[in-house]
Amino acid sequence: MTQPIAGMPAPQFEGTDQNGNRVMLSSFTGKKIVLYFYPRDNTPGCTAEACSLRDNYEELLKQGFVVLGVSPDSEKSHKGFAEKYDLPFPLIADADKKIMTSYGAYGEKVMYGKKVTGVIRTTFIIDEKGIIEKVIKKVDTKEHAPQIFKLYGNV
Repeated sequence: MTQPIAGMPAPQFEGTDQNGNRVMLSSFTGKKIVLYFYPRDNTPGCTAEACSLRDNYEELLKQGFVVLGVSPDSEKSHKGFAEKYDLPFPLIADADKKIMTSYGAYGEKVMYGKKVTGVIRTTFIIDEKGIIEKVIKKVDTKEHAPQIFKLYGNV
């Protein structure tokens, strides 16, 4: 599936987070969402990205954002990852890759010069009405939150 672009309605989804809570996109109508797709819990790049969002979480909240992470890892893996790094936002388990596929965040990519199939690290900013506002394809894992702030002129 091709990746949705800015201006399109965000694909609806439902999943379970690290605490066993059901998470649906429709539950966040009226809020801006940072929906980020990452390959794997406890890996260097994914940890840096999650910690950047964690370290700037209060500012993201002040600016009206909700943060949701999605990877193919299990709820149990997400729970350990969230506890280890004190992550204050939901991490959705997408083992069947339905959510990632609907956002074009799973598929063929080039890694170390070879074509492989896997998670395509991408962040979608979804507006209060459920429309994709921005898509970040080149995620700066260490500075991801500042990267989001810059998109909105809030450095």
